[in-house]
Amino acid sequence: RCPGRNKQPCHERSKVQTMPTAKIYGLRTEIEPVQDAMSDAIHDCVAEALSFPKEKRLQRFILLDEKDFRYGEGRTSKYTVIEIAFFEGRSTETVKNLINMLYERVPAATGIPREMIDIIIQEVPKTRWGLMGRIGDEQDLGYDVSV
Repeated sequence: RCPGRNKQPCHERSKVQTMPTAKIYGLRTEIEPVQDAMSDAIHDCVAEALSFPKEKRLQRFILLDEKDFRYGEGRTSKYTVIEIAFFEGRSTETVKNLINMLYERVPAATGIPREMIDIIIQEVPKTRWGLMGRIGDEQDLGYDVSV
């Protein structure tokens, strides 16, 4: 057993399965009514496109009041920003597939037009991500990021 935080064996604790992290920004009045459906759609896309275990989910909804969310000309109150960060290593084809899946499934699940959704993918080197008290490149993730 590992000394310290819990009674889980060291080899089990080191097999971290960190979920790609999603942040969703939008107006509270528009997102709250569809939040569960949006969450499920985003999660299903991430799990399928990145071959990630479906039981893992990490999302943060940042719901803003009108005074706190400014959007440019051509946007409506439905404007939504989806940011997803994950370890680098996926192919360009995989990332594009994820974006296309999001553009298909999120509008279908929420009624938000695809033109009102911006998607930002951030690929982070493992050496630039700390999780569960350790640097990402020191973790045995238990899954492959080279998809």
